[in-house]
Amino acid sequence: MTSLRSGPFLLFFSARAIAKLGDAMLPIALSAGLIQRGHGPGAIGAALATFTVCFAGFVIFGGVFCDRFNTRALMIGSDLVRLGTQSLAAVLFLSDRVELWHMCVIGAVNGIAGGMFQPGVASTIPRIARDVQGANGVIRTAEALAMLAGPALAGMLVATMSPGAVFAAHAGTYALSALCLFFLRLPPGPAKEPLATRTSYRADLVEGWREFRARTWMWSVIVIWMALMLTSTGPLVPLTASEIISTDGAKVYGLVNSALGAGTALGGLLAMRIRPERQLRAGSFALLGCCCFPTAVGLGASVGVMAGGAALSGAGIGFWGVMWSTSVQTQVPGPVLNRIHAYEVAGSLAMMPVGQALAGPASALFGTRAMLLVCGAAPLVVTCALLLVRPVRELRSVTARKAHEGCRTRPVTSRQ
Repeated sequence: MTSLRSGPFLLFFSARAIAKLGDAMLPIALSAGLIQRGHGPGAIGAALATFTVCFAGFVIFGGVFCDRFNTRALMIGSDLVRLGTQSLAAVLFLSDRVELWHMCVIGAVNGIAGGMFQPGVASTIPRIARDVQGANGVIRTAEALAMLAGPALAGMLVATMSPGAVFAAHAGTYALSALCLFFLRLPPGPAKEPLATRTSYRADLVEGWREFRARTWMWSVIVIWMALMLTSTGPLVPLTASEIISTDGAKVYGLVNSALGAGTALGGLLAMRIRPERQLRAGSFALLGCCCFPTAVGLGASVGVMAGGAALSGAGIGFWGVMWSTSVQTQVPGPVLNRIHAYEVAGSLAMMPVGQALAGPASALFGTRAMLLVCGAAPLVVTCALLLVRPVRELRSVTARKAHEGCRTRPVTSRQ
């Protein structure tokens, strides 16, 4: 276990930041490319939902694989697969041969590769950093800064070149991420069970589910989070992309999303400084900021107000993300961490593709701006629901709990 300035942490940090830069460029390129070809929110939602369905469906198996095999090798392989798929997407856009089904198939492959990659993130951070909350804060801030730069860069490339150029750049970020992970050397982790005595994959899945279900604070958050995915996070990109790009252009949409990234960076920085005893309670209050972005777009606000709302939304999700990741990585034992992380990721994303897919029909029925106002109200309801669940609001951080237990068990000594 090493410091935040060590070589292993810096390599992993670089891999995550570079890949996130490409990921932040993708929604703008995909949305603009499909809109240029006459598609609307329904097509954008379908393309995004294909990725999310495959990611959420496969990440559970990815957790089992990461607990059984070399996590770093699986992550490198996932990056190389996505290097190939995004290169293919770039060729299709640049040759003007792209169809919606092409992007759905590519999204499905990317989702499977992402499902193989993601579980390893949770177990890697505790192995390379003593300060898990600090490490999550640094990585979240770097990812947020990438979200700030990515949309603006994507909007500029779309405006001056084509969406294909963005996909080519995205493929390059996966190549650099794989290279960083190739040079990463991890300290020993939990011992892998010998091949001859390993249980079946099904038994590993059952054990992971049992451990997940035993933690009320975790599955309660996931159940509530599913409602947020359905009503707010899922429809957000298709609805905001359709509304802003159609009205103000791809460049403005990129700039507004950059403000979202700036806010997320601020949330990550705050999470590095603020060390609440009850992390999920503090994170729940921060989620109130997520009301601002969709509400501003739904009200037809100016570009400046939309950017400000995006920044506040980003700050809320950035702070919550660090509190949640730190809670999972410190409260769950290492031997089952990959599998439990996979279950919580799959559960939290389960309703997102439904929300993405329903964005088009709902906007056609009720109007895009009306649906954006619904998206803006949902985080308020979710915050109230989280705070009503006692295991969530009362969960102590590992550091605070150890200090509390130490005070209870410390023997009384006479004063000198």
